[in-house]
Amino acid sequence: MVRKSAAGLCLAFALGGLTVGGLTAGAVAATVEPQDVVFVEAAVEASLSGSPGNPAEGAKWFKNRKLGNCLACHGNRDLASEPFHGDIGPPLDGVADRYSEAELRAILVNAKEVFGPETIMPGFYHLVEGQRVHKDFQGKPVMSAQQVEDVIAYLKTLKE
Repeated sequence: MVRKSAAGLCLAFALGGLTVGGLTAGAVAATVEPQDVVFVEAAVEASLSGSPGNPAEGAKWFKNRKLGNCLACHGNRDLASEPFHGDIGPPLDGVADRYSEAELRAILVNAKEVFGPETIMPGFYHLVEGQRVHKDFQGKPVMSAQQVEDVIAYLKTLKE
């Protein structure tokens, strides 16, 4: 039986030499909780889920009227077949050319941190209470960390 010190285990894990449930250290992801998200100059560098986003899933969350509901405010040629595109927010065609992944993450987590307190864009991964929030949703983010990462992956496909 080989014993490793805690430091040795941490080093082995960090270098990918340790597996947990068949996954290497690099595949084991830790979710960043909403209250622990770090904004640096209107950007959030670290993945919220520790896993890459899935653009197909992101498109699903983007157009879902009961979750992201992004189409309620933003037009998007990629989803032209979907009804009821809004024009309150800017069109998202070419958004991947205008913002970095870290900037998109910050906007989705809490747009008020990026655009200021007067923006009407909601934050999708923070715990600030709004007005008239149903008790089942109080203190919970709108989207999960992975759903936010999926939407970011989708937005990164929207180039001019």
